[in-house]
Amino acid sequence: MPSKKHARVAVLGGGPAGLMAAEALIQGGAQVDVYDAMPSVGRKFLMAGKGGLNITHAEATEAFLSRYGTRRTQIQPLLAAFGPDALRDWIHTLGIDTFVGSSGRVFPTDMKAAPLLRTWLHRLRASGVHFHLRHRWQGWDENNALRFTTPAGELSVQAHAVVLALGGGSWARLGSDGAWAPLLAQRGVAVTALRPANCGFDVGWSPHFSTRFAGHPVKPVVVTYTDSAGLAQRKKGEFLVTKNGVEGSLIYALSGSLRDEIAANGSALMYLDLLPDKDAQFVINEVARPRGSRSLASHLQSRLGIQGVKAGLLRELVAKPDFALPARLGAAIKALPLRLIAARPLDEAISTAGGVAFEALDPHLMLRALPGVFCAGEMLDWEAPTGGYLLTACFASGRAAGLGALSWLQAHSPAASR
Repeated sequence: MPSKKHARVAVLGGGPAGLMAAEALIQGGAQVDVYDAMPSVGRKFLMAGKGGLNITHAEATEAFLSRYGTRRTQIQPLLAAFGPDALRDWIHTLGIDTFVGSSGRVFPTDMKAAPLLRTWLHRLRASGVHFHLRHRWQGWDENNALRFTTPAGELSVQAHAVVLALGGGSWARLGSDGAWAPLLAQRGVAVTALRPANCGFDVGWSPHFSTRFAGHPVKPVVVTYTDSAGLAQRKKGEFLVTKNGVEGSLIYALSGSLRDEIAANGSALMYLDLLPDKDAQFVINEVARPRGSRSLASHLQSRLGIQGVKAGLLRELVAKPDFALPARLGAAIKALPLRLIAARPLDEAISTAGGVAFEALDPHLMLRALPGVFCAGEMLDWEAPTGGYLLTACFASGRAAGLGALSWLQAHSPAASR
């Protein structure tokens, strides 16, 4: 093993986790080569920032950590070393300012991902990081060299350490196709099956409702959902009606629980409060008011402001006889049952659950079964809602993997063995 200064480290994957690992490695004195299967790096990062790059969140530490659910224990030390504040400070070193939006989400001042990525790549190249594009990883050969397919043919690469930051299994067209999972499983690495996270769900709308309201936002609305273990969640926000069902921030916030409930029991039932700022008895009283010659649709619009997609949801989900019973119709407006029957396919999801089990890693994110091979980013088995939490943990885990590789190289250098 050479000294750290002469060690060659291969970073596989050019997303935020891989690039952050590369930065930690090059600053630590290693020689760094980044390999990516796509014609350019950071494609999913750029897509995530298309509507405004939500880089992290400015909420209290305890609330922030709670977003990582059952993997909080594993994510917490990564964020302790490089959390939201450190990430913002790092962005500022690129000459890019940030601001906190009204919801607590943090954005670059110009809201865009491209300037940040462009500046970062320039800094990495200037520091000596070498990029190899259209290099698709195919595992290891008989000499334990990394195998790549490239436009020029197959290539074998020897590296003293490897950081895998290959993404999850969603948005395959941008490079995250999960093809790495069987390659690691063949080497004895515990890999949990990839599942959609921050995803939409199928409902099974009638053709009339789907044709009329697909693409319409439902807001404001409160969703209440109680899982099979009795844990109740209540969230206010908005979601989008799709051709097949529902998606959007409010649905994504509950997607992990909804997905698991459907997997266990075949469906998940949640309730929509279409008028979250109105008391239930007030709603019932307004529905019961005499409407004279007006239609019920006109009555609901004038008395309660229910129209458009909300009126459509009532027609879609409430039994016809209940429209003649003010108490039942009013109760439905405040707690409209919506049954979800399937998560949308993995490739449509914003992110991925499952992946390399943390139990297969040491505290420095090195694979126990493959010394010198480290993992980072979305290919690890964790999930979090949108809102900056995904990106923050990707950056933090990439940095941890890069520093872990440096420590391992140092421990295995000739000087360390004397």
